[in-house]
Amino acid sequence: MEKQTPFDKILILDFGSQYTQLIARRIRECQIYSEIHPYDISAERIKSLSPQGIIFSGGPASVYEKNAPHCHPAILRMGIPILGICYGMQLIVQLFDGKVIPSEKREYGKTKLTLDHQGRLFKDLGRGKKQLVVWMSHGDTVKVLPPGFHSIAHSRNTPFAAIEESQKRIYGLQFHPEVVHTQRGLDLIRNFLFHVCRCSRLWTLDSFLEQTCHQLGKRIKTGKVICALSGGVDSTVVALLLHRAIGDRLQCVFVNNGLLRKNEVSQVVNLFRYHFKIPLNYVNAENTFLNELEGVTDPEEKRKKIGKKFISIFEKEAKKSGRVNYLAQGTLYPDVIESVSSKGPSATIKSHHNVGGLPEKMKLKLVEPLRELFKDEVRKLGKILGLPDEIIKRQPFPGPGLAIRIIGEVTPERLDLLREADEIVMQEMARKHFSNRVWQSFAVLLPVKTVGVMGDERTYENVVALRVVGSQDGMTADWVRLPYKILEHLSNRIINEVKGVNRVVYDISSKPPSTIEWE
Repeated sequence: MEKQTPFDKILILDFGSQYTQLIARRIRECQIYSEIHPYDISAERIKSLSPQGIIFSGGPASVYEKNAPHCHPAILRMGIPILGICYGMQLIVQLFDGKVIPSEKREYGKTKLTLDHQGRLFKDLGRGKKQLVVWMSHGDTVKVLPPGFHSIAHSRNTPFAAIEESQKRIYGLQFHPEVVHTQRGLDLIRNFLFHVCRCSRLWTLDSFLEQTCHQLGKRIKTGKVICALSGGVDSTVVALLLHRAIGDRLQCVFVNNGLLRKNEVSQVVNLFRYHFKIPLNYVNAENTFLNELEGVTDPEEKRKKIGKKFISIFEKEAKKSGRVNYLAQGTLYPDVIESVSSKGPSATIKSHHNVGGLPEKMKLKLVEPLRELFKDEVRKLGKILGLPDEIIKRQPFPGPGLAIRIIGEVTPERLDLLREADEIVMQEMARKHFSNRVWQSFAVLLPVKTVGVMGDERTYENVVALRVVGSQDGMTADWVRLPYKILEHLSNRIINEVKGVNRVVYDISSKPPSTIEWE
């Protein structure tokens, strides 16, 4: 049996939905701890985790298809409250001998839901024929309910939009309560957590910090840890957390890979050596990384070469420090989700240098204490650890640095050009008080040149794309509608001040379908 956490836990079984991580976030917003597990987790494993409730996520498959993902049927007989969402609801119906068929009229987007029965799930959400706007995304529908189940809500095209078996405490929703488009969706999730699952012991980042420090101390014991430091929020929080857990047995290493922003090297060194007073080993490996990237244009190859070189350097530094067994990184949940389909049948989007980019054989054991946290949770944790606002509010910066903001080959000349453009973006966003109002704002150097006119002379020079997005956690993002005056000023400054650029364009793509970074 595993050591039980001092707070209630909800398990999410991942059937491949793009919203699975959003379910976890919503549960944590209710101050209840949540974990995502693969859909084929065993009943014995679930029993060992002692959850207060289980949520089946949505997914792209149809439950009646051959090889459709199914959970172990015994999970439905364990007496643990279950909520099925979309595919999860249809799977519950299928496993209890109901019938699911292709819909005559598929529902995608906002739909009006009529509540037929309040019960525990819709408690205080409306009485009688109260209507809510919900987010639908399904091509199948429940034709016949299993014995013992009742419909508690319907829409125009879906007679069984929400179902319940109150004695078994099993519920199903054809819509997605976790997305912001669903009216009072968070209240519905709260009802499941508190009125169905009877959760009471609240999870907070303070409790996460306490438990994580305890687990780190227990795992590392008297060993030493080398921390991959970038100076960003994630690695800084990891460093402070580890320093609190194991003290001076932590050795921070800051590698200058030549792919950092302007003046970033001196900022990081000063921050750790003089502000936090945490031991820092600075390694200048600029030429090493640039030689490694020579001639490389494929983004996946860039990430993996950078990741491999990082590990090689850290292993050398670990030898110098004497008997270091662990490498600590600031890996976050979105990094993991985009890099590896580790929980369910969702697609790999791209490798992150500190997840999919690591070599298979590595001498150091990984320590990733933030692996299950989202970016906004890391910022809150940083606040608890005493980080100043100027660090906490820093925009995310990718581990491979400017290498993945240069589309095509990375060269010293192209790096210098992008650094200057990027510095102007940072300056102008700060001057207009937009830096802390957006998720990320940066420049991308494109692999094309265009004709221009400067001083009555023809030019044939580079194109810079501006990327400014808003987000809560990096899992989804929308492009920011910057005022035209700011865009105009950014364009003028970059073209006038950065030699080698004669055109600036603005990226108006959201995530999904695009990713935030271009590579």
